[in-house]
Formats: sequence, structure tokens, C-alpha cells
Amino acid sequence: MKKKILIIGNGLNAYSLAKKMSEKHDVYVTPSSDPMKEFAKTLDIREDSINELLKFVVNNHIDMTIPVSQIAINADIAGIFSQNEQPVFAPNAIANSIVSDKSQAKKILYKLHINTPKFGIFEKDSAAIDYLKNQKIPFVLKTNSPKSAVVITSYQVAKNVVNFSFIEKNSKLIAEDYVYGTPFSFYAITDGYKALPIGNSLKYRYSLDGDGGQLTTGMGACAPNYKLTLDDEYYLMDDVIYPVLKYLENGGNPFLGIISVEGIKSSDGRISILGCNSFLQDDDTDAILANLDEDIYSMFESCIIGSFSDEWDIIRQKEQYSVSLVINSKQEKNILNSENILNGIENLDENTIVSLSPSLIKNKYLEYTIPSKGSVMVLTTTAPTVSTASKRIYAEVNCIEFSGIYYRKDICSENILA
Repeated sequence: MKKKILIIGNGLNAYSLAKKMSEKHDVYVTPSSDPMKEFAKTLDIREDSINELLKFVVNNHIDMTIPVSQIAINADIAGIFSQNEQPVFAPNAIANSIVSDKSQAKKILYKLHINTPKFGIFEKDSAAIDYLKNQKIPFVLKTNSPKSAVVITSYQVAKNVVNFSFIEKNSKLIAEDYVYGTPFSFYAITDGYKALPIGNSLKYRYSLDGDGGQLTTGMGACAPNYKLTLDDEYYLMDDVIYPVLKYLENGGNPFLGIISVEGIKSSDGRISILGCNSFLQDDDTDAILANLDEDIYSMFESCIIGSFSDEWDIIRQKEQYSVSLVINSKQEKNILNSENILNGIENLDENTIVSLSPSLIKNKYLEYTIPSKGSVMVLTTTAPTVSTASKRIYAEVNCIEFSGIYYRKDICSENILA
């Protein structure tokens, strides 16, 4: 039976989820965007206008609200909706501090004896600069701001980043040892007590081929991560996910939703945990969802109503690989106001999964235009092997055309050449 679902968020992950769930249900999305209008009813309610969102949900008999937006989660939409007996699939604001407060997350990982890179937390620029003078290069600096992680390769750059950070009035700065290896995300669904893995991915976080350029939130992914072993997965569930969930439960704020741990697997097999995220990330949402062989709504609902522990012993996944490629625009807004038209979507294979950035705008000819630089879309292909999926993704991306297009050309490159 069709359900009414409200999804809150304006990222590629919100688009991916809304599109997937619209295959079976009536989906509402806020904030509104032209790409979302193709398959969902869109609203123009601010992500942190919790009372207005609550009023809409009650008046329109929404069966489930899924806040993907960190703004909504940190405004405690889950706590307020739960108090008003409205089904919501997300952690409350306090539980989500494991995601939103990176300094607190590092302290919790350390307290739980979970292997995490050596770190320092600073509230004054002078203390940070003194600490970094003796720090081995490269290292990472980050704040609680989204997309703030920067790999530092010289002391002068570090000093500039520190000064800028405190000028921007970030309350805390985190310095972290750089760990070499393969980045990954490991996802689990939980009602706050029991958790089950729903997938993992190999991540490509740097902007240029060969892991050059700037650190990003993701340029591509492969799911499942063929470099993670079964023992690694057991370790991540038993020694990372469950201790974190138990810690939050003991504090009176169990984490309901999808939780991920972001980590690095070194060449010697050692795993280091960098932090946690709530829900799926932009670059691998389609890859993870494509591999799931379960009804998403049923999974989410069982966590909300408290039947998850009784109903689920395993989350089935398809025996396939999904490769995702993030396609970006490097073109700044055109001062001549000429439109940057996105072409070629109609030429893609019908089995290729397409997610569009909510920032895209339709012109009077119903063409998608790209207003500025940044993420434009994610393409995802599936196949029985990584090499086949990789070859398909690069055959498909040749269909896409617009000014300033750029993407990494080495996603799963060792498998493309195999």
C-alpha cells in the first residue's frame, strides 16, 4: 500500500532517496528544487522550521518523515516529532552530536578505545599554532563546519588555516594525524539498540586523479568495498558501531537511523576511524541503495515502531557491484548570463542510475542549467564484477556534456585495466 513520505534535505543523497522511494510511495520533499519536481511533490518550508514542518505532517497525514538534512536533525526534529507522536526516521539532536560535533566524536572514539588518528583540539589560535609547529607533515585540520577538512602540507599553510578558522569564529579546531590508505564508509541501520550492516563503499575523496588536489566529500565510490574483508566488517560492527551505540544509549539518547563510520584501511590491514555520519553520503547513496535487496520503507518503519529487533536478522544485499561517479562543474557563474546547459541525459542507458543536484534549474525550454560550479550529478552503474561496472560508468559519462565538466577518470582504475 502506498505511503505518504516527507523527505527533508537539498543534497544529492536526499534526491537519491526521494527518487528511490517514489517508485512505490507518494513522496513530498522540502526544500523545493526543479529536479525533485520530476517525481515528488515539493514544498518551500525551511529545514529548521520544525513547527511548520510538524503542522504540514499532521495536516497531510504523512506516514513517515525522513530528515536527511543535518540542519533539520540538529534542530531536533526527531525529538519534537516523537513528542508529538509523528513517525520520524532520524536521531535526536543529542544523539547526532556524534556526527555534528567532530571534537566530541574524537573524544568518544578515544574514550571507547577505538583506533582513531592522534589528534589535538584547540579553542585558541595560539595554542593550535604552538602544537602544529611539532606536527609531522602532512596532517589534517578540520572544524565542525561541513566540508572543512584540509590536508596541510606546510607550516605556513597551517598557520593561515588556523588564523582563518578563528576569524570565522569556529569554536574549536581539530588537528589530526594524516593516515595513508584506502578511505571507506561502513553503514548500519539501527533502532538505537540493535544494528545491522546495510553496505559499505570504497571512497575516492580527492578532487584529482591519483588522489591529488583538494580533499572533498567524495568524487566517486564502489559498493561493496572489495578491499574490506569479512573480518573487517565484523570488527566495524562489534568494535566500533556497537560500542558507539551503547555509549549513546547509556547516555539516554539512543541513535535511531542510519549511522556510518568513516575510516581508512592502511596497507598493513590496520583500520583507523575518522568519525561518524548520519544517513548515506552524496557520492555513494545510489550505490548502497542499488545493492539493497529489501524494502526500504519497511526497514525504516520497524526501527521507528520498535519491531526492528524482532523482525530483522539480516539485511539482504544483491550479489553485484555498484560504481558511482560524481560529475562536477568547474565553471564559475557566467557574468554574461549565458546558460550552461546540461546535455546528454536522454542518451544514457536505461539501467544507469542518475541523481541530479537540487541546485540545477530548468529554463523556459525545460532544459537543465547549471548555475555555478560544484556537484552537478552522480551516475551509478551495476554489474557482477567491479571491472564491468567501472567500464560501464566511463562509457556512460561520455554521453554527458556541459561547459566546465570535470570528474575523476580513475575510479576503480585498477579494475578497469584488469
